[in-house]
Amino acid sequence: MDSTVTTPDRPQPVAETGQRIASLDFIRGLAVMGILAANIFAMGQPFPAYMFPDAFTVPPSGCEDWMWTAQFVLIDGKMRGLFSLLFGAGLYLFMEKTWAKGGTVWLQVKRLLWLGLFGLIHFYFIWRGDILFLYAVCGLLTVLMFIGMSVRKQLVIGILAYIVGAILYGAMTIFMQVAADSQPGDNPVAIQMQEELKSEEANDIADGELETRIRQDGSYGGYVTHNLEEHGGDPAFALFFFAFETLPLMLFGIVLYRKGLFDGRWDSRKLRLWGWAGLALGGALHVWIAMATIKGGITYYGALAAFVGWSHVPRLFMTLGLVILLAVHAPKAGGWLADRISAAGRAAFTNYLGTSIVMLFVFGNWGLDLFGVFGRAQLYLVVVAAWGLMLLWSKPWLERFRYGPLEWLWRCLTYGKLFALHR
Repeated sequence: MDSTVTTPDRPQPVAETGQRIASLDFIRGLAVMGILAANIFAMGQPFPAYMFPDAFTVPPSGCEDWMWTAQFVLIDGKMRGLFSLLFGAGLYLFMEKTWAKGGTVWLQVKRLLWLGLFGLIHFYFIWRGDILFLYAVCGLLTVLMFIGMSVRKQLVIGILAYIVGAILYGAMTIFMQVAADSQPGDNPVAIQMQEELKSEEANDIADGELETRIRQDGSYGGYVTHNLEEHGGDPAFALFFFAFETLPLMLFGIVLYRKGLFDGRWDSRKLRLWGWAGLALGGALHVWIAMATIKGGITYYGALAAFVGWSHVPRLFMTLGLVILLAVHAPKAGGWLADRISAAGRAAFTNYLGTSIVMLFVFGNWGLDLFGVFGRAQLYLVVVAAWGLMLLWSKPWLERFRYGPLEWLWRCLTYGKLFALHR
């Protein structure tokens, strides 16, 4: 353990003062708003439509490929990446405060176990695009294995794990893309493999069609039963599919927090340079991937490879560029809009789960019955309306109460006691 490691007898200033870091709240607010812009297509349309435009239940618009490209380049994975970085920073910030009070990692473990339970409830009963269970498990691994290491070791492990993810996800998804979309010739092995992949694609599309029938003509009970019976193991599968992105990003978030990115200790001119360089390089690579994917038509496995395999490293460049630039400019952000975005970030847990609950009723036939009705452009309008709700309620609530509703519940469960909610 090096001299920069925070321990119970050597807490850092944030732990001593108990102050919030305003830049974290602001970036978290933007991330929780942005993540809805990514998730909305699997909320208002069948789940495969998240990546694959042909899974939409409505005809594509004339600019469908351009909207898909903009979504892929600017939004997908970047907001989740920001969330993951901030979650890692939050893990360490929580431990600083816990160590300052003489506590141990087991309080954090308890906190993450409760988060995992929230995640499973979210997945099975509200929306199966949940990330909370993934965050809880990756957070547990981070706290139990890496939290007390030096910054250098955390950085090295994060880089190595991300490289493993690049190799694993790239090899898997790009191989499937080549096997499914290329001509197999007379090779019986290639023919069989292509048939199996096409069968998996057809099964996924069919599951989306079944989900559409349930959401449009079925019942909420049928929706939950479908999630339990057909997707009961998906949370474990998501761990494999995203762990080598999420866990490294949490470690990078810890490193950036410990080295002072979020409290203004770095030279802002150099940060802006690095931030724009990351955005430009990652963005250019994303555009190239998107153009290559839509050339000749977006296929199911082509979209999967683009979202998961090809973009794994470019997405890191863009995510780090975004968090660096936001960390530089967040302290200077003022006015009513910035204040409301920061408030949305302070209540990010409630806003994340709350939007899922709202969308459950907006799109289910037990609510407004709009599932499968809107195309991509109309779904963006739903996102804008939801952003308005987030910005509308968060600040007035936090002016009267100490925590967001779910933040308060999570805190009470973590510490095993009731905290005062009203100011």
